[in-house]
Amino acid sequence: VKTIFALVDCNNFYVSCERVFDPSLAGRPVVVLSNNDGNVVARSNEAKALGVPFAAPAHECAPLVKRHNMAVFSSNYALYGDMSQRVMSIVAGFAPEMEIYSIDEAFLSLGDLAGVDPLDYAARIRETVRRWTGIPVSVGIAPTKTLAKLANRLAKRDPACGGVLALDGRSDLDSILDGVATGDVWGVGPRYSAMLARHGIRTARELRDASDAFVRKRMTVTGLRTVHELRGRSCIELEGAAPPKKGIVSSRSFGRPVVELAELSEAVASYTARAAEKLRCQRSAASLMCVFVSTNPFRDDPQYYNIITRRLPAPTADTAELIRHARADLERIYRPGFRYKKTGVFLSEIVPADSLQLDLFAAAEPSEERARLMATVDIINARLGRGAVYYAAEGVRKAWRMRQERLSRRFTTRWDELPVAVAG
Repeated sequence: VKTIFALVDCNNFYVSCERVFDPSLAGRPVVVLSNNDGNVVARSNEAKALGVPFAAPAHECAPLVKRHNMAVFSSNYALYGDMSQRVMSIVAGFAPEMEIYSIDEAFLSLGDLAGVDPLDYAARIRETVRRWTGIPVSVGIAPTKTLAKLANRLAKRDPACGGVLALDGRSDLDSILDGVATGDVWGVGPRYSAMLARHGIRTARELRDASDAFVRKRMTVTGLRTVHELRGRSCIELEGAAPPKKGIVSSRSFGRPVVELAELSEAVASYTARAAEKLRCQRSAASLMCVFVSTNPFRDDPQYYNIITRRLPAPTADTAELIRHARADLERIYRPGFRYKKTGVFLSEIVPADSLQLDLFAAAEPSEERARLMATVDIINARLGRGAVYYAAEGVRKAWRMRQERLSRRFTTRWDELPVAVAG
């Protein structure tokens, strides 16, 4: 049975989230900045048209921002994460199978769409998401994931498409692929694109028509799958659930230099708590922990970097135990007299939580009460917002936290930041 795939992708997602709760931003150039308000990570179409480059340092864009009265926001991860969940829950209702590919993208397996016009179906998805969340999306439909990704890209770039494009059965598919550079094909990175150009292959059509032997030799079996997908043969299946991470990093740069061990300790405890939450979310436990500290290599200050690795007595996802080890290790590598820019933890050798290999000589097995406590903390924070319940070791004021001087409210996850509607 022939299967049709769709890729649903939110347009300028971070910017769109900000616009949902501030209609005055419609039509105005908007940019969103990265951690510590350092670089541009999202731009509205208006900001792109004015020449704001992606990843440009914020200070370099300041004259352009002022000249064109651009709205500038710090990254509001709580808001973006919640809006992403709302969009994905709606999209999931349009297909029996879905793969969440990123915070703003999802693949759908639509079956054979017998008797249904693909463009009409894509338009229904787009309109439903817009009406229920306010987020604009583009939808690409095709017989393979690679072609669906390409269809979505073209639908987003060409206003004539109205945000939707179906490539299935198109008589002009050759000319469409002629207009796509190999570097714009999903799965073909810059290195492969440069190699293909040296062999006279510069468009998606030329790549599709390349011989299997050439592609297998130059791009391995993975590249050959991409070529088969360009030919309309589905080779890349949906991943219903993301595989558990093999390593979890939790780290942020500080909003200002940190010199005191007490503040570093708070930061390490906070990052460790976040890493432990991620472990439990994927029902895993970690066997190895690394703690690191570093100064700012871009400043003319004395430089110091160090990392320490600890094998845990037994695999665990218990926040309290992980914080205890992390703070002890931090004390071992901390050196006074330095202006620290960053610290963090890395958890690895991750195993399923339901099949732990315990230490024969351990003093005690993991406590059921501790597991229930961790589950309760996760439930409370999921309902009331991250940080509703936290360990005192994480600090209260957290003066070290990253700089977010242009942060909008967390409209959907904080009771005291809910939008207010005034009638009359």
